[in-house]
Amino acid sequence: MQLFFEEDGTFKAGTILKKEGNAYQVELPTGRRSKVKGGHVFFEFDSMGAAQFIEQANAMAAEMDPGFLWEVVDDAEFGFADMANEYFTEPRPVESAATLIALHANPVYFYRKGRGRYKRAPEDILKRALEAVEKRKRLEERRQEMVRMMLEGQLPEEIAKNPFMLLLRPDKNGIEWKALNDASSETRQSPLRLLLQLQAIRSPWHWHVDSFYAENFPQGRGFPSSLDEVKTYAGELPHADVQAFSIDDSSTTEIDDATSITDLGEGKSRIGIHIAAPSLIIERDSPVDKAARARMSTVYAPGLKTTMLPECWIKATSLDAGRTVPCVSLYVTVENDTMAVISTETRVETVTIKDNLRYETFAHLVTEEAILSNTLDVPYAQEISFLWRFAKARLTEREEVRGKPEPKGRIDWYFALEGEGENATIHLKGRARGEPIDLLVAELMIFANSTWGLWLEEHGVAGIYRSQRMGRVRMSTSPGPHDGLGVVRYAWSTSPLRRYVDMVNQRQIIATALGYAPAYMGNDADFFTIVSQFDATYETFNEFQRKMERYWSLRWIEQEGLSEIEAIVVKEELVRIEGLPFMQRIPGLPELDRGQKIRLAVLGCDYIELILETKLLEVLDESEEVLDEELPDTQEEEPEQSERPETSEPPTNPA
Repeated sequence: MQLFFEEDGTFKAGTILKKEGNAYQVELPTGRRSKVKGGHVFFEFDSMGAAQFIEQANAMAAEMDPGFLWEVVDDAEFGFADMANEYFTEPRPVESAATLIALHANPVYFYRKGRGRYKRAPEDILKRALEAVEKRKRLEERRQEMVRMMLEGQLPEEIAKNPFMLLLRPDKNGIEWKALNDASSETRQSPLRLLLQLQAIRSPWHWHVDSFYAENFPQGRGFPSSLDEVKTYAGELPHADVQAFSIDDSSTTEIDDATSITDLGEGKSRIGIHIAAPSLIIERDSPVDKAARARMSTVYAPGLKTTMLPECWIKATSLDAGRTVPCVSLYVTVENDTMAVISTETRVETVTIKDNLRYETFAHLVTEEAILSNTLDVPYAQEISFLWRFAKARLTEREEVRGKPEPKGRIDWYFALEGEGENATIHLKGRARGEPIDLLVAELMIFANSTWGLWLEEHGVAGIYRSQRMGRVRMSTSPGPHDGLGVVRYAWSTSPLRRYVDMVNQRQIIATALGYAPAYMGNDADFFTIVSQFDATYETFNEFQRKMERYWSLRWIEQEGLSEIEAIVVKEELVRIEGLPFMQRIPGLPELDRGQKIRLAVLGCDYIELILETKLLEVLDESEEVLDEELPDTQEEEPEQSERPETSEPPTNPA
């Protein structure tokens, strides 16, 4: 005797071995034995073997038209046996089973109401359900057609519409992703590589750049036209009687710092550090403030720059030569001979900018020897010499606190591109750390940020601080020392045109200097949110810069036709390619000392994964010091790039 029953949602048949009460022990055609409760049994039969029974029942069910079955019943609930009697008149067991299987396999037509019992779907619902089934069928046919096209090297229109979002935020239930995933599996490559092959994405450069902007600037790189109208400062400010000048690269459009020197007589001078003051005209939560907060920072990468503020607002506050603009000024009174700081004072005022000096036109002439021998022959030679002496004094103080000297002589490499996009000609340039102009600008900004950080704390005004203890850098609203820089407090305040945190701190500084309530209180929830948002966004932007530096490093290697290249072991398998802003791991590299130089054969460049394919040729009899900041498990910090003469592609560092 055989048994027809349901197990785990599947209809089965088996030979009855034993029956105990309302339960059966059966042997399935596979040989497996199973215990079946009576509530899962439909009927017993002995007309044929279990395997043949199920085979015939499934074949009959496949031939039964569910539309016809739906037509022959009314709206009342019914059992499968009732339907079998209607359809077959005197149904055999296999026909009854076929009827049950057909009803169960068509939930669009029949709703299950219990074991073996059903009710037909209402006509309007059935119509919509059938339309949905037909739509799914057409989508499946289109999916298969899209897969075929991609395997034949054709790009389906649906895939071409927005390949970046298809990779960045795929709808894995959509036919576009399913088709792309299937075609990728068939061709044994990643979806990205397949899209590049099909020219849906034009090149690896377009992938790295356009995917970054698609994800981080979904509304585009521009600003709405509603922000075109620029405000002017409505109040009255005193005018500074100084000769102010700035030092930046020619490509710099956001000139946010300048300096001046005034001889006070009696062996004293006053150094002015003048910072552009966009926060005087950009109120908290105004439309332009919200736009800046959404971005948090200007984006830098070789050949690319996307500003935090609209260009018209930058022009209104940038310290361009010949303009008189509002500034937040930090005045430092010093002894001319010793460079000892006598006092500091913060003022909110207007400053006339006399000159914008461009780094590349004179920096190579500014050497320590020329300064010490009083033979420096550049614009503002006397002022630059004085500021260099001030910077050296501040550096010495910081090194005493740090307990070790700042690294010198190391070259920060960056790229200047001639042309646009992926086909640009690449010029590799370097800037030595500790060179006079580099040191001068960096130390002035570090002094301003550390002075204002401590000043805000002393006045009990909330600020956003950057601190470092035990090698860990963090940004918070709680004041703390910065061991890496060797300062008591450090609050980014000198780049308000380029970083939102600096603009927030500037609001607090201006309020304190002018004697009115600050924009943010220490318990302001929005204040804490800004810190969190800035940290995440700033790291995303820095990672993009590092990625693009890797891309252009590989392109430069290819452009120069290099077959061999030297590298320095940073740690274990991690190496830094000599003369490039590029680090990577080399699997299988033998255990070598930190700083050991090696020679590598260049086997190829992967512009998608941004990996240099290499082979070890030789371990050289040379070594070089590896700075702590290069190690992957430390966060030793140095003067931030925005505190150096800016390039349009500033080298990244962890500050």
